[in-house]
This record gives sequence, C-alpha cells and structure tokens, in this order.
Amino acid sequence: MTLDEKLDAMTLAEQVSLLSGASFWRTAAIDRLGIPAVKMTDGPNGARGEDFSGGVRSAAYPVAIALAATFDPDLVHEIGADLAREARSKGARILLGPTVNMHRNPLNGRNFECFSEDPVLASAMARAYVRGVQSQGVAATIKHFIGNECEHERRTTSSEINEKTLREIYFPPFEAAVKEAGVACVMTAYNALNGIHTSENPWLLDTVLRREWGFEGVVMSDWTATHSTAAALLAGLDLEMPGPGKFRGDMLVEAVENGDVPREAVRRAARRVLRLIERVGAKTTGDLETERAEDRPETRALIRRAGAEAAVLLKNDNNLLPLAGPTPRRIAVIGPNAARAVMFGGGSAQINAHYAISPLEGIRAAFPDATVDYALGCPGDRYLPLIDAPVDIAFFAGTDFGGPPVLTKTGARSEFRWFGPVAPEVDHRAFSARLSARYEAQETGWHEIGLMSAGTSRLAIDGEPILEAWESWTRGFSYFGHGCAERRGRVHLEAGKRYEISVDYACGDGITTTLKAVRFGLRAPSSLGSIEDAVALARKADAAVVVAGLNDDWETEAEDRESLNLPPAQNALIEAVAAANRSTIVVMQSGAPVTMPWAAKVPAILQLWYPGQECGNALADILTGKAEPGGRLPQSFPAEDEDYGALTRRPEAHGKVVYAEGTAIGYRGFAARGTRPQFPFGHGLGYARIEYVDARLVFGEEQLTVEVDLLNRSERKGSEVAQIYLISETGAPLRLVAFAKTVLAPMEKRSIRLAIPERRLCGWDPDKGRWAREPTPFTLAIGPSSADLRIRKTITEDRNSRLPDFG
Repeated sequence: MTLDEKLDAMTLAEQVSLLSGASFWRTAAIDRLGIPAVKMTDGPNGARGEDFSGGVRSAAYPVAIALAATFDPDLVHEIGADLAREARSKGARILLGPTVNMHRNPLNGRNFECFSEDPVLASAMARAYVRGVQSQGVAATIKHFIGNECEHERRTTSSEINEKTLREIYFPPFEAAVKEAGVACVMTAYNALNGIHTSENPWLLDTVLRREWGFEGVVMSDWTATHSTAAALLAGLDLEMPGPGKFRGDMLVEAVENGDVPREAVRRAARRVLRLIERVGAKTTGDLETERAEDRPETRALIRRAGAEAAVLLKNDNNLLPLAGPTPRRIAVIGPNAARAVMFGGGSAQINAHYAISPLEGIRAAFPDATVDYALGCPGDRYLPLIDAPVDIAFFAGTDFGGPPVLTKTGARSEFRWFGPVAPEVDHRAFSARLSARYEAQETGWHEIGLMSAGTSRLAIDGEPILEAWESWTRGFSYFGHGCAERRGRVHLEAGKRYEISVDYACGDGITTTLKAVRFGLRAPSSLGSIEDAVALARKADAAVVVAGLNDDWETEAEDRESLNLPPAQNALIEAVAAANRSTIVVMQSGAPVTMPWAAKVPAILQLWYPGQECGNALADILTGKAEPGGRLPQSFPAEDEDYGALTRRPEAHGKVVYAEGTAIGYRGFAARGTRPQFPFGHGLGYARIEYVDARLVFGEEQLTVEVDLLNRSERKGSEVAQIYLISETGAPLRLVAFAKTVLAPMEKRSIRLAIPERRLCGWDPDKGRWAREPTPFTLAIGPSSADLRIRKTITEDRNSRLPDFG
C-alpha cells in the first residue's frame, strides 16, 4: 500500500494515534494495516536504549563540544555513522541528537551537549553528524528548536530573540541540517520564543521551517513539552512525546469532530509520521525488545582517536608536552578526576558505558617503566560518592509498602533512576520500594552520608534512622528539577564491621510521576584527600599530572551552574602542586569554560573535555606523543565570571530571557567589548611549529575562495586549523566565515583552499526581510584563532578585486 492508501484505510482515531507516542520511547503501531512502531533512543554521545539508567551497556563517545573542538567534519561524520550502528543495536531507528543550541550562556548546564558559540562551526558539525547517522538508515533528531540556551526555568521562560539574531546566530545549524543534510526529525524546545511556546509557534514551525527551508520530516515535542491540542497541531507539531499523549488521542479526535482542527491537518501530520516509518525501514517483524551490547574494537579505536583529536592544548611552555624526551622515572597523578573516568555530563546524555579507562589507568599503561604515584588531593564531587556495591531493591504496589513485593532486583551501585515506566510489574504512577545494601567499613572514623530523591525517601543504618527526605521533602534542582537537595549527615563507623544500610522510597503522591530516582552516598574520612600528601608526591616526581574539573553532577540537564569557578579546593590544589613541581601539567575536564586563576603559574594546560570511555587512553596518547592534541576551542574561555555580565543571570520563573546582546555572543562579544578572554575561540597548540606564509583571493561565480600557504617548520607531523574571519567597517562584530583542518608532514609547505559561500558574506536585513551583502570595503583576516590573525586581505570594489555578483 502507498502512504495515501494507508491513510485512506485508517479511521480518524487511527490517524490520530500516530501523532503521539505509544510509550516513552516508541511511536504507535497499527497492526491491522501492518504499520509498525518505531523506537527512539537518547542521546547525542551514545545510544542508551529504553532503560534510563543501568540498562544494556553502550559505547560512550566524546560529547558534542569535544566533537566540535576537532574542527573535523569528516571525523564527526564517522562518529555519527558509528552512533547509528549503536542505535540499531538497541532496536532503535531514531536517535535523539544532535543538540545544536548555541553557547550563549557559559553556565548552561547542557553546554557540553552543544557544539559551539559560532554558527559556522556549529552548522558544519550538525551537517556532518546528521549525514553520518542517517547514512546507516537511522533518523537523526536535531534539537532544541529554538532558543534553549539556558536550563534554569527552561519550561517556564520565553527566549526573546529578534529576527536578525535568530537568522544569523541561532537558526544556521538547524537550517544546515534541514537543507544540506536532510535531517529526518526536529525537536522543539521547552521554552517559548517571543512569548509563544515553540511547540505551537506557527511562524517558527510553518513559515520558517517548512515553507522557507522546505522541511518535510517530523516535528516532535521535547518530552512533556506539548501545551495544546489544536494550536500545536495547526502550527506544525506532528508528534507529541512521550506517550500516552496528554493533548492528542480523544482530545484531538473531539477537536476534529467539533471543527476546531481540519481533518486534513491530521492527515498531513500522520502522513509525515508514516513517511518517517518508511524512511527508517521499520517493519512489523522488527524486534524492539532485544537490546544488545556490542563492544566493537573499531568503535574503541574511533573513540580513542577522537578523544585525542578533540583535546585542546591551551598552554605548553618550553615544550613540556609531549613527555617524549627522557622518559620520566616517576610521575605523580593527582586530582579528583585522576582515578575516575569522567566521560560525559548529566541528564539525557548519560549511558551505561561498556567500560571506562581512567587517566590513572591510561598513564600507568603508557609508562610501564615509570613509577606512577596517585593522590586524590581534594574531592571534586557535588554529591557524596555512590557506593559501588550490589544494592537490592524490592518494589511494592502502592506507596505504603503493603503486601509482598511485586518485583525484586539488584543494582550495581546505590542509585536508581526511572524515566517513565519502571518495569511491567510496577505501576510507576504509585509505588514504593525498599533498598538494602551491606557496607563493610574500611576505616574507623566519622563518615559523611547523603540521601537524595525524586519522590520521598528515608535512610537507616542497622535500623536506626539517620536521614529523611520524607516529611521535609521539597523540590530542588536535582534530577531534572524533580528531586530534592541532598540531605547529609555524619555517622561513626568501625573498620572491618559490616553495616546494613536501608532506604525506603515512595513515589505517587503528586510530587513526581515522570522522573523517579533515589540515591545514597557515603564518604570515608580518607576520601577527602590531602593537598599536603599531593604536594609530597609532586616534589618527588619528574612530572606531575593534575586531572581536575567538573563532572556529571556539576554539568547536567535542567540545571545551570552557579559560577565559572572550579569546585572548592581545586584551585588551591593546582597552585600547590605547581609550586612543588616545575613540570606540572593540568588536565582540565569540563564541558564548558572554567576560570583558571593559576594559568600563569602552570607550564602546560590541556583541555580534555568529556572524551568518552577511552578517556585515560586518549590522554596517555597525548602525553606520550603517540597522538597530537588536535583540538581548538569551539568556545571562548573567559578570565573571570564578570566577563559575561547579564548573559549568565538566572531568569525568574515565567520570566523573559532577553537576548539583548544580539549577535555579539562568544568571541564576537569579546571583540565588541574590546576585551580579551583568557583563551580565545579557535585557540589550540599542537606539537608542530606551523607558519602562515601567504594568502590569495580567488573570485568565482558562486563563492569566494581563499588560498592559504602553510609551512611546517618542525621535525614532526602536525595539524593546523586555518580560520578566516570577516572584519566589517560597519561596526558589526568580526565573524568566522571559513575554516579548514589539515595535516602537514615535517618541513612540508602546503596550500589549502577555503571556500566562502556568498551567504557568509551577508547579514540579515530586518527592514527588507532578506539577506544583504556586506558593504565594501571589508577585511578577511586569516590565522590560527580569533585573537591571532596573521594575514589580512581587504576587499574593495575597484576593478582589480571586485566581488562577483552572486545574484
């Protein structure tokens, strides 16, 4: 049957059933017509499957900001294709990524999940990612359309953005994904745009997305972000997620029968969903239940290579890196992220990784002949560490623990999270659970203990009540804003003695039904670390590697950071180690800028981001020189919190987020203000010494091309990212118009060509409602970063260098 024949054969109710999810991760099936369900999966840096936590293991890839730092669309395409294979291993044909919101607010909790502060770079990454995913028959979903640049109060605020700013900054990656990559799905944002929810904004979804850009795919809501029946459908929202839908089903059937929604509007949306089902090759015989863990060697190698390509060498005094001269006999590995692999940020991006290589493990494997010492130095956690030991959980019907358990299972550690359904045996709308774990204390002393939950909870040790988030439960920022603040206490434990830790948990009293979660943590006295011990190790070492930064507690969906500063004590630790060892290398892990007040005192700084499961191996490759740190900053790193001013101010509930800076975000903002960040956009050092020799302009019929001559003056192979910026004489901020990454052999001279399409030489004219050419004269500045522009070419309208008429 053709699509139209299928639609003709459907009842109105059947057509409507296609327009909302059948469950949290699946579309509806119509068995009598052979129409299958399609399964979706988060997320942008791995395919998780349907279980929100602790499910089938998956590959953990570098996060989006790390991918953008590679400045390598070919590599991102390769990763997208591999991600698609991961999605298929989970029975899914729709991947809910990539996230292409812009780095406007550096405190955005989801900054790590987005590509860049620059629309040209973000567009190139989006285009490559989508093409890679969809080359394997999996639909990509570009999100969140539009204006989701902060997480705080994202469901209640309106992003106030004028059309020029939208067209020049925030639309381009979405437009590129639609026009140039043929993206299959677009997900709307939680926030409103200029006072109208994005899921029911007709100008956004119909005028721009469908009519101007020609999008023919499916527009879906973010989870629980549909706000109406008729308005949303008529504006262009095809699919309400998750299911069962709140505003579709009988309500939409009734709206059609009452004449509020034309039947043809339902048919058009249902046709788009059917076309998506057909496009991804879904079949009624498809197995949506089986999820496989495929730990492929080629995926391991790809993630390891990408982790090194993404790492940005911010500073390297006296060529301290790589450690390839006299092999260090003793290395001190120090810091809160040293003995753990911090792979990704929190929220929808989290997966259950196949494995995790910590920096300490990677360094020990790479330097087998060296003595590698370790010291924590100071903790870096926001919440108390989970207990990595079996935890039994028994589920009960209702919230009062009545009757026998309806299900029992065992988790690998002391946290459980459920997004939507819990298990077939458990009614997720109202249930209780009892957690129990046996903990053997390793030392005698006062231990910190913590409890946190989305839903109510209370904790006891050996039957004695210790903590409660039951009567005192109030909503905080944890668990997407559904959970309470962590409750903390102190208990005295004796080494060698076993303790029974039990937690009662209940959900269903109206506090939360979409997201349910409970966790408890414990920190022994020695787990606080000691700066003095770290310094003692550093003094004895030939080199000290301090691995510091953030983690998925600090950077997470639904919550923004409060400051650009590192967690307490980390700055003091870095300064103390650097004072004790002149060969100190700071490895920073974060998915967003952090301030580095100690930067001048440290000879080498490497921004590692969140590089996925091969974290420690990728770092070791860089330290040994086996791989070059190939990344460049896709976001400016400021020297102080104050550099951003109002951009980082938290909005009030139901308030407006006014994009008053217009197009002057990121490096454009620094240039407009006449200030310099600590590390500028595009900055990154390699291990080779590459010079910019000359540049030439070549005028074609449809684009301007710049030929750049590069020379590698070193005895080792190295990469360079040539960047071209347009500097206007109208007072507009400078902007990136082209970039290209290339690798040069030792002593090689090479010419590379960078094409600048006409559109990048234009700005949006709000009065005329169209793109207008940048007035001449203007300058094209070429160099290795936005703050290091070494060659300048001015374009005028004289006869010898006249811009072609692109029409």
